[in-house]
Amino acid sequence: MQETELQFQLQGHEIYGFCVEPELVNGAVVLVHGFGEHSGRYREAVIPMLLEAGLAVMAYDNIGHGKSSGKRGHCPSYHALLEVLHEVVVHVKTQFPKAPIMLYAHSMGGNLALNYALRNSADLEAIVATSPYLRLAFQPPKWKVLLGKLMLKLIPSITLPSGLDPNGISRIPSEVKKYQNDPLIFDAVSPMYSFPIIDAGEWAIANASSLSIPSLLLHGTADPIIDFKGTLEFHNNTTSTSLKLFDGGYHELHYDKCAAEMLAHIKNWISQRLV
Repeated sequence: MQETELQFQLQGHEIYGFCVEPELVNGAVVLVHGFGEHSGRYREAVIPMLLEAGLAVMAYDNIGHGKSSGKRGHCPSYHALLEVLHEVVVHVKTQFPKAPIMLYAHSMGGNLALNYALRNSADLEAIVATSPYLRLAFQPPKWKVLLGKLMLKLIPSITLPSGLDPNGISRIPSEVKKYQNDPLIFDAVSPMYSFPIIDAGEWAIANASSLSIPSLLLHGTADPIIDFKGTLEFHNNTTSTSLKLFDGGYHELHYDKCAAEMLAHIKNWISQRLV
Protein backbone atom coordinates (compact mmCIF):
# COMPACT_ATOMS: atom_id res chain seq x y z
CA MET A 1 0.00 0.00 0.00
CA GLN A 2 1.22 3.47 -0.90
CA GLU A 3 -0.07 6.79 0.45
CA THR A 4 0.57 10.33 -0.81
CA GLU A 5 -0.64 13.60 0.70
CA LEU A 6 -1.78 16.29 -1.73
CA GLN A 7 -2.62 20.00 -1.66
CA PHE A 8 -4.87 21.60 -4.26
CA GLN A 9 -5.33 25.32 -4.87
CA LEU A 10 -9.03 25.43 -5.79
CA GLN A 11 -11.67 28.15 -5.63
CA GLY A 12 -9.22 30.37 -3.75
CA HIS A 13 -8.72 27.73 -1.05
CA GLU A 14 -6.03 25.30 -0.04
CA ILE A 15 -7.69 21.88 -0.33
CA TYR A 16 -6.09 19.03 1.59
CA GLY A 17 -6.25 15.51 0.23
CA PHE A 18 -4.56 12.15 0.32
CA CYS A 19 -4.38 9.20 -2.04
CA VAL A 20 -4.01 5.58 -0.91
CA GLU A 21 -3.19 2.89 -3.47
CA PRO A 22 -3.41 -0.90 -3.14
CA GLU A 23 -0.69 -3.05 -4.71
CA LEU A 24 -2.93 -3.83 -7.68
CA VAL A 25 -5.16 -0.96 -8.86
CA ASN A 26 -8.36 -2.14 -10.56
CA GLY A 27 -10.09 1.22 -10.30
CA ALA A 28 -10.08 4.52 -8.44
CA VAL A 29 -12.59 6.23 -6.20
CA VAL A 30 -13.02 9.83 -5.04
CA LEU A 31 -14.29 9.92 -1.45
CA VAL A 32 -16.53 12.86 -0.48
CA HIS A 33 -17.22 13.29 3.24
CA GLY A 34 -20.25 14.73 5.01
CA PHE A 35 -20.91 18.14 6.53
CA GLY A 36 -18.97 19.12 9.65
CA GLU A 37 -16.55 16.19 9.45
CA HIS A 38 -13.47 15.31 7.37
CA SER A 39 -11.89 12.68 5.14
CA GLY A 40 -9.71 11.24 7.91
CA ARG A 41 -12.78 9.69 9.55
CA TYR A 42 -12.99 7.15 6.71
CA ARG A 43 -9.57 5.62 7.35
CA GLU A 44 -10.84 3.14 9.95
CA ALA A 45 -13.62 1.28 8.12
CA VAL A 46 -14.45 2.57 4.64
CA ILE A 47 -11.02 3.05 3.07
CA PRO A 48 -9.74 -0.44 4.03
CA MET A 49 -12.85 -1.94 2.37
CA LEU A 50 -12.28 0.09 -0.81
CA LEU A 51 -8.61 -0.95 -0.91
CA GLU A 52 -9.63 -4.61 -0.53
CA ALA A 53 -11.91 -4.10 -3.54
CA GLY A 54 -8.84 -3.05 -5.55
CA LEU A 55 -9.60 0.67 -5.60
CA ALA A 56 -7.14 3.50 -5.19
CA VAL A 57 -8.79 6.05 -2.88
CA MET A 58 -8.52 9.80 -3.33
CA ALA A 59 -10.05 11.55 -0.31
CA TYR A 60 -10.18 15.28 0.32
CA ASP A 61 -11.43 17.80 2.89
CA ASN A 62 -14.03 20.14 1.47
CA ILE A 63 -13.90 23.93 1.74
CA GLY A 64 -14.17 24.97 5.39
CA HIS A 65 -13.62 21.40 6.63
CA GLY A 66 -10.85 19.32 8.15
CA LYS A 67 -7.35 20.36 7.08
CA SER A 68 -8.56 22.50 4.15
CA SER A 69 -8.72 26.28 4.42
CA GLY A 70 -11.84 28.39 4.79
CA LYS A 71 -14.11 29.51 7.59
CA ARG A 72 -15.53 26.47 9.36
CA GLY A 73 -19.02 25.78 8.05
CA HIS A 74 -18.96 28.30 5.22
CA CYS A 75 -18.32 28.11 1.47
CA PRO A 76 -18.39 30.66 -1.38
CA SER A 77 -21.26 28.87 -3.15
CA TYR A 78 -22.71 25.47 -3.94
CA HIS A 79 -21.13 25.77 -7.38
CA ALA A 80 -17.72 26.09 -5.71
CA LEU A 81 -18.25 22.74 -3.95
CA LEU A 82 -19.12 21.07 -7.27
CA GLU A 83 -16.07 22.66 -8.90
CA VAL A 84 -13.77 21.29 -6.19
CA LEU A 85 -15.24 17.81 -6.69
CA HIS A 86 -14.79 18.14 -10.45
CA GLU A 87 -11.14 19.15 -10.14
CA VAL A 88 -10.41 16.24 -7.82
CA VAL A 89 -12.10 13.85 -10.29
CA VAL A 90 -9.97 15.30 -13.11
CA HIS A 91 -6.84 14.83 -10.99
CA VAL A 92 -7.71 11.17 -10.34
CA LYS A 93 -8.40 10.56 -14.03
CA THR A 94 -5.00 12.01 -14.85
CA GLN A 95 -3.27 9.92 -12.18
CA PHE A 96 -5.08 6.70 -13.16
CA PRO A 97 -5.87 7.19 -16.87
CA LYS A 98 -6.83 3.56 -17.55
CA ALA A 99 -8.82 2.95 -14.37
CA PRO A 100 -12.62 3.16 -14.05
CA ILE A 101 -13.48 6.07 -11.74
CA MET A 102 -16.13 5.93 -9.02
CA LEU A 103 -17.46 8.25 -6.32
CA TYR A 104 -18.00 7.18 -2.72
CA ALA A 105 -19.97 9.84 -0.88
CA HIS A 106 -21.67 10.25 2.48
CA SER A 107 -24.46 12.62 3.56
CA MET A 108 -23.60 16.07 2.16
CA GLY A 109 -21.06 14.28 -0.04
CA GLY A 110 -23.92 12.20 -1.43
CA ASN A 111 -25.80 15.38 -2.28
CA LEU A 112 -22.75 16.67 -4.15
CA ALA A 113 -22.01 13.38 -5.92
CA LEU A 114 -25.55 12.90 -7.21
CA ASN A 115 -25.88 16.53 -8.27
CA TYR A 116 -22.48 16.34 -9.97
CA ALA A 117 -23.63 13.33 -11.97
CA LEU A 118 -26.95 14.96 -12.86
CA ARG A 119 -25.54 18.36 -13.85
CA ASN A 120 -22.44 17.24 -15.78
CA SER A 121 -21.52 14.80 -18.50
CA ALA A 122 -19.59 12.91 -15.88
CA ASP A 123 -17.57 9.95 -17.18
CA LEU A 124 -17.94 7.81 -14.07
CA GLU A 125 -18.21 4.06 -13.64
CA ALA A 126 -20.44 4.20 -10.58
CA ILE A 127 -21.52 6.09 -7.47
CA VAL A 128 -21.98 4.83 -3.92
CA ALA A 129 -23.98 7.25 -1.75
CA THR A 130 -24.56 6.51 1.92
CA SER A 131 -27.29 8.44 3.77
CA PRO A 132 -27.29 11.08 1.00
CA TYR A 133 -28.34 14.53 2.19
CA LEU A 134 -31.37 14.95 -0.06
CA ARG A 135 -33.90 15.95 2.59
CA LEU A 136 -33.57 16.66 6.31
CA ALA A 137 -35.29 14.26 8.70
CA PHE A 138 -36.48 17.16 10.83
CA GLN A 139 -38.14 20.47 10.09
CA PRO A 140 -36.23 23.49 11.49
CA PRO A 141 -38.39 26.08 13.28
CA LYS A 142 -39.99 28.54 10.85
CA TRP A 143 -38.39 31.51 12.57
CA LYS A 144 -34.95 29.94 12.10
CA VAL A 145 -35.63 29.31 8.40
CA LEU A 146 -36.85 32.87 7.84
CA LEU A 147 -33.89 34.32 9.73
CA GLY A 148 -31.49 32.11 7.80
CA LYS A 149 -32.90 33.18 4.43
CA LEU A 150 -32.60 36.81 5.47
CA MET A 151 -28.98 36.23 6.50
CA LEU A 152 -28.37 34.50 3.15
CA LYS A 153 -29.12 37.83 1.47
CA LEU A 154 -27.45 40.11 4.04
CA ILE A 155 -24.64 38.14 5.72
CA PRO A 156 -24.24 34.81 3.87
CA SER A 157 -21.02 33.93 5.72
CA ILE A 158 -22.37 34.21 9.26
CA THR A 159 -22.26 30.84 11.04
CA LEU A 160 -24.72 29.55 13.61
CA PRO A 161 -25.05 26.21 15.45
CA SER A 162 -26.30 23.55 13.03
CA GLY A 163 -28.54 21.89 15.60
CA LEU A 164 -27.21 18.44 14.68
CA ASP A 165 -27.49 15.96 17.55
CA PRO A 166 -24.35 13.77 17.61
CA ASN A 167 -26.38 10.93 19.12
CA GLY A 168 -28.04 10.55 15.71
CA ILE A 169 -24.89 9.34 13.95
CA SER A 170 -24.76 5.88 15.53
CA ARG A 171 -26.49 3.49 17.93
CA ILE A 172 -23.04 2.71 19.39
CA PRO A 173 -22.24 5.14 22.28
CA SER A 174 -18.46 4.80 21.82
CA GLU A 175 -18.76 5.95 18.19
CA VAL A 176 -20.78 8.98 19.28
CA LYS A 177 -18.13 9.82 21.88
CA LYS A 178 -15.37 9.45 19.29
CA TYR A 179 -17.26 11.87 17.02
CA GLN A 180 -17.71 14.37 19.85
CA ASN A 181 -14.01 14.24 20.79
CA ASP A 182 -12.68 14.69 17.26
CA PRO A 183 -10.97 18.14 17.18
CA LEU A 184 -11.58 18.54 13.42
CA ILE A 185 -15.36 18.16 13.73
CA PHE A 186 -17.41 21.33 14.21
CA ASP A 187 -21.03 22.38 14.75
CA ALA A 188 -21.51 25.58 12.78
CA VAL A 189 -23.08 26.32 9.42
CA SER A 190 -23.56 29.42 7.29
CA PRO A 191 -26.68 30.20 5.22
CA MET A 192 -24.53 29.81 2.09
CA TYR A 193 -23.73 26.23 3.06
CA SER A 194 -27.14 25.14 4.32
CA PHE A 195 -29.83 26.55 2.02
CA PRO A 196 -28.20 25.79 -1.37
CA ILE A 197 -27.58 22.19 -0.24
CA ILE A 198 -31.21 21.82 0.85
CA ASP A 199 -32.38 23.20 -2.50
CA ALA A 200 -29.95 20.97 -4.41
CA GLY A 201 -31.28 17.92 -2.59
CA GLU A 202 -34.85 18.61 -3.68
CA TRP A 203 -33.64 19.39 -7.20
CA ALA A 204 -31.84 16.05 -7.36
CA ILE A 205 -34.96 14.17 -6.27
CA ALA A 206 -37.07 15.96 -8.91
CA ASN A 207 -34.49 15.30 -11.65
CA ALA A 208 -33.39 11.80 -10.69
CA SER A 209 -34.80 10.37 -13.93
CA SER A 210 -31.84 11.97 -15.76
CA LEU A 211 -29.29 9.88 -13.83
CA SER A 212 -27.46 7.51 -16.16
CA ILE A 213 -24.61 6.34 -13.91
CA PRO A 214 -25.16 3.09 -11.97
CA SER A 215 -25.53 4.14 -8.34
CA LEU A 216 -25.87 2.32 -5.05
CA LEU A 217 -27.87 4.14 -2.38
CA LEU A 218 -27.74 3.05 1.26
CA HIS A 219 -29.71 4.49 4.16
CA GLY A 220 -30.85 3.62 7.67
CA THR A 221 -34.59 3.75 8.30
CA ALA A 222 -34.11 5.36 11.72
CA ASP A 223 -31.69 8.09 10.56
CA PRO A 224 -32.75 11.14 12.63
CA ILE A 225 -30.60 13.55 10.61
CA ILE A 226 -31.35 12.84 6.93
CA ASP A 227 -34.72 11.42 5.87
CA PHE A 228 -34.38 7.99 4.26
CA LYS A 229 -37.69 8.65 2.48
CA GLY A 230 -35.92 11.31 0.40
CA THR A 231 -33.44 8.63 -0.73
CA LEU A 232 -36.32 6.26 -1.43
CA GLU A 233 -38.07 8.93 -3.51
CA PHE A 234 -34.89 9.55 -5.51
CA HIS A 235 -34.58 5.81 -6.12
CA ASN A 236 -38.20 5.57 -7.27
CA ASN A 237 -37.64 8.39 -9.78
CA THR A 238 -34.84 6.66 -11.69
CA THR A 239 -33.89 3.29 -13.12
CA SER A 240 -30.16 3.76 -12.51
CA THR A 241 -30.04 3.09 -8.76
CA SER A 242 -29.93 0.10 -6.45
CA LEU A 243 -31.24 0.76 -2.94
CA LYS A 244 -30.27 -0.95 0.31
CA LEU A 245 -32.15 0.09 3.46
CA PHE A 246 -30.97 -0.91 6.93
CA ASP A 247 -33.82 -1.32 9.37
CA GLY A 248 -33.19 0.83 12.44
CA GLY A 249 -29.90 2.17 11.09
CA TYR A 250 -28.72 5.64 12.10
CA HIS A 251 -26.90 8.24 10.00
CA GLU A 252 -23.33 6.89 9.80
CA LEU A 253 -23.96 3.30 8.78
CA HIS A 254 -20.22 2.60 8.55
CA TYR A 255 -20.01 3.27 12.31
CA ASP A 256 -23.36 1.77 13.26
CA LYS A 257 -24.37 -1.73 14.39
CA CYS A 258 -24.92 -2.77 10.76
CA ALA A 259 -21.44 -1.63 9.62
CA ALA A 260 -20.07 -5.06 8.70
CA GLU A 261 -23.14 -5.98 6.63
CA MET A 262 -23.21 -2.56 4.99
CA LEU A 263 -19.52 -2.55 4.02
CA ALA A 264 -19.73 -6.13 2.69
CA HIS A 265 -22.74 -5.16 0.56
CA ILE A 266 -20.84 -2.19 -0.92
CA LYS A 267 -17.71 -4.27 -1.60
CA ASN A 268 -19.76 -6.92 -3.39
CA TRP A 269 -21.61 -4.31 -5.47
CA ILE A 270 -18.35 -2.58 -6.44
CA SER A 271 -16.71 -5.89 -7.36
CA GLN A 272 -19.54 -6.59 -9.80
CA ARG A 273 -18.89 -3.23 -11.49
CA LEU A 274 -15.20 -4.05 -11.94
CA VAL A 275 -15.68 -7.44 -13.61
